[in-house]
Formats: sequence, structure tokens, C-alpha cells
Amino acid sequence: MPHVAHLRSLADTGGVDGVAQHRVVAHRRVRAVYPGSFDPFTAGHLNVVDRARHLFDEVVVLVAVNGAKHPRADAEERAAAVRAVLPADWTTVTVVAWSGLTAAWCRHHEVGVIVRGVRNTSDLQTESRLAAMNQSLGVPTVFLPAHPDLAAVSSTAARSRGA
Repeated sequence: MPHVAHLRSLADTGGVDGVAQHRVVAHRRVRAVYPGSFDPFTAGHLNVVDRARHLFDEVVVLVAVNGAKHPRADAEERAAAVRAVLPADWTTVTVVAWSGLTAAWCRHHEVGVIVRGVRNTSDLQTESRLAAMNQSLGVPTVFLPAHPDLAAVSSTAARSRGA
């Protein structure tokens, strides 16, 4: 879906004789992608999506295939599991399965930013390297720090508990 320009009227208090002046400003819709293997999708992931949907016009949860990981379910099954837990009123959030580079998906679908959640300094170091690569491919990354109550939540821990 291409970016859509919206027009808004903004009041400018610097009007003539106390009369507010209005100017029309274009607003470009910003689409974001939140990629991950989501094996499984956790409360921490859900929190990142919730915060991202308030920052961006649209959020795509990109259920990715990572050759270094061996998920319990294929990408389509994991995408269906994510869809099942998203509240119905989150109408600006979609879920897609993908097996290529995130930056390539972003370019092909005109998505302007990658969202990543970070729980700690180790996550930040790893994610910063990926962000630099994606930036070089033309897609910037926005980091959202984990909510303090969810900083210890991880898919690895959830798998070890049998979730």
C-alpha cells in the first residue's frame, strides 16, 4: 500500500488582528514493521506492538524465517498465532509471514521504519548492528525499550517453560 498524503489545518496563533491564521500541512502516513521469529509471541512482543501502533499510522508484525533458528511451527502458523492474540480493535495492525530480508520487504511494501524492542544492553548491542545494516539498505530502526515489568520476558524462556 503506498504512502497516503493527508491534509490537516493547523491554527497559527500569530494571526492578523487577533484572528487565527490557518495553514495546510501535508502529513505522510508512516508505516512501520515489527519483525521477529515470535516463537512464541509473548506479552513483551504484544506490548511493543501496542506502543508502536500509537506511534505509527500502520504497524505490520512481520513473522520472519531465521535460518539460524529452528522454530516449533512454520511462519504461517506463527503468524496465525499472533493474529489470534491481537485485539480486534487494533485495526491498524496486520500480521504477515516472510522469509526474506526485512529491509527488502520494507522497500517492496513502502514501509518506512523498522521497530525493535530492546530489553537490556545486550539486546541493544545486537539490535544496533542490525539497525546499522538496515539503515545502509535505506530503512531506519526505532528502538522501544521494554516495559520494566516485561524486561525479563523472552521467547526462549517461554519455550523452556513449554508455553
